[in-house]
Amino acid sequence: MTRKNTISRRGSRTTAAAAAALLALGAGGATLTCAAADAPATPTAPINAQGDPAQLVQSVAGAIFKELTDHRAEYRSNPAKVRDLANRDLLPYFDTQYAAQLVLGKNWRAATPEQRTRFINGFQNSLLQNYGNAIVEFRADRMQVLPGRTDPASTNASVRTEIMKDDGSKTSVVYVLHKTPGGWKAWDVVIEGISYVKSFRDDFATQIDQNGLEAVIKRLEAGNVPVPGGK
Repeated sequence: MTRKNTISRRGSRTTAAAAAALLALGAGGATLTCAAADAPATPTAPINAQGDPAQLVQSVAGAIFKELTDHRAEYRSNPAKVRDLANRDLLPYFDTQYAAQLVLGKNWRAATPEQRTRFINGFQNSLLQNYGNAIVEFRADRMQVLPGRTDPASTNASVRTEIMKDDGSKTSVVYVLHKTPGGWKAWDVVIEGISYVKSFRDDFATQIDQNGLEAVIKRLEAGNVPVPGGK
């Protein structure tokens, strides 16, 4: 099994900060607008997405860290609350449709509007099942945003971070963003040099070629992330 094919299903071995980004990349707004059964999380002040991309990443991580620090026990006992957290503190800063288009590649153009919506929602649900627990354990004090400079005239940016793991080693996590009318939005996360958008695109393309887009969407709706060879 190649490293490329392994990375899309690391599950609990994925760093928590990267897991949070992955959930947002796969999230569909229509699915996440449904609040958890319990009371929603306390609203936070909007974060400025028009300024420095590195500061945006730091601020989003800080907002999530504060919410989890204050209510971690509730999230552990009720994983459904992760949906509300993602809806409020992650989705506004991720270009989910753009990421979904890149993941589906040529198959996005062939998909019907209904299939596109179902793909995004199913992808989000499968990521939530695989990475939700890791998000609950996210600790921003282990995340360091590395120095960098973005050209003010540029519409693309990469924010380099390092995540300290339990054994003291560090994992490189790079957030890839572009500038939209609503400000900077991330559309990919690169962990240890591997793009999750590219990894998922390759995996989905293999399964779609073998079984068709509709079959892949149904697998996602059942909570399974397709991998090469159907394994």
